[in-house]
Amino acid sequence: MTPESHALPPVPPQSLASPRDPDALARLAQQARADLARLNFPPPNWVPPATGPDGAAVLDVLVAGGGMCGQTAAYALLREGVANLRVIDRAARGDEGPWGTYARMLTLRSPKHLTGPDLGVPSLTFRAWYEAQHGVAGWNALHKIGRLDWRDYLLWVRETVGLRVENGVALQSVDDQDGLLRVHLSSAAGAETVWTRKLVLALGREGSGAPRWPEFRSLRRDDPLAAARVFHSADAIDFEALRGKRVGVLGAGASAFDNAACALEAGATVDLFARRAFLPQVNKSKWTSFAGFFRGFASLDDARRWRFYTYIFDEQVPPPWETVRRCDAHAGFTLRLGTPWQDVRPQADAVVVATPQGEERFDAVIFGTGFDVDLLDRPELARYLPYVDTWAHHVGAGEAARSPEVARFPYLGEGFELLSTDAAHRQALARMHLFNWGSTMSHGALAGDIPGLAIGAGRLAQSIARDLFVADADTHWERLQALEEPELLPTKWYVPPAGRK
Repeated sequence: MTPESHALPPVPPQSLASPRDPDALARLAQQARADLARLNFPPPNWVPPATGPDGAAVLDVLVAGGGMCGQTAAYALLREGVANLRVIDRAARGDEGPWGTYARMLTLRSPKHLTGPDLGVPSLTFRAWYEAQHGVAGWNALHKIGRLDWRDYLLWVRETVGLRVENGVALQSVDDQDGLLRVHLSSAAGAETVWTRKLVLALGREGSGAPRWPEFRSLRRDDPLAAARVFHSADAIDFEALRGKRVGVLGAGASAFDNAACALEAGATVDLFARRAFLPQVNKSKWTSFAGFFRGFASLDDARRWRFYTYIFDEQVPPPWETVRRCDAHAGFTLRLGTPWQDVRPQADAVVVATPQGEERFDAVIFGTGFDVDLLDRPELARYLPYVDTWAHHVGAGEAARSPEVARFPYLGEGFELLSTDAAHRQALARMHLFNWGSTMSHGALAGDIPGLAIGAGRLAQSIARDLFVADADTHWERLQALEEPELLPTKWYVPPAGRK
């Protein structure tokens, strides 16, 4: 790093997880449930039951993904009186989302005061959770939220609101029949087929694509030499095995620096490479974190939505300064700006990386290159992928060519539902709601980043509730007519209408 970087203030100390006070959290959970009861939560389920083609009961909503977005969406649905739902996640409890797995930062990027998973209930906020254990003084001393604290807080919210997540259950595929979605699941208990009216795809950052692997002439993903020495930042990496090794990291974003820091802290020396001659300095996406943008962006015309987010993506997001300083604290760290990788060649005892300045030899390399957005990488939706509408169909060919990844973002409806390029698949796709990073071009960052999460979950739940009511309008009409709850006691002033007693 440059000498000037050493003038930055030190990173405030943060533990990966705060000490737990079970009694304090139990008292807070009791208070939160009382607050929810005052808000009449949970309201009664109002959706008429449905039966599938095989006579089986039909879910109103299946939420695939029990991480931050999935559990908040499900909690929002319960608040709308949509209770006939299931939430599944392929991971074990505590491993939903990135917090306990491939997220390797010490703290979240977001400021500590932001809310989201609480959906406006003060006793469910992270601040309430933290203060219950550390007091107001502890909260005031906190710099940013610890990553594992956030994971544990999410689990506490889930339990407090009474939301059940079925762990170890994976979504395999989806098709449709008779106006319903038939969803195929798998778990340790075997295969399962369920029918649902709505499917929420809350599959995380990779839920709209897959980890982005750069293409190099000498690198094949199925090469056993690569499997032992070439990693993506989303992989499970044994950093202790890198002690005393030389590691190359490609990328200039948060995940690249986070993985470099983990390798350094394990005792490796690390060279981090980036194409750019300088690191981005301004987080343009931070500007979008206000209610007007969150609520209004989806109502803009396509040209304006495209202009906003292609600009934000082109400017790129700088790595958090805490993460950069975490790396810079190690003498074994070297930042190689303006040095792209031209080829990666795994060997039996090393990985050779070609750069414009010559070849470098590493014991292992890590791609900190993030995730791509390409629904073609989502096998669960294979049947429908050729028909999913994308932003490429809504901008000019030149714009799509200049920003090909942005053009691959799905073009969503007002309730996060997938739209179809043909009439035959329109109804089936409208039953699938994409609530993850892939919704950003259509709705803004409402399904992945904390600041907009509450608005996004509310919009999703309200849209699904609306759709379910409209679909059952005739049944609700019959229910209305069948209502028999006289409010006047039988007196001389009360004369029952004809046919009533």
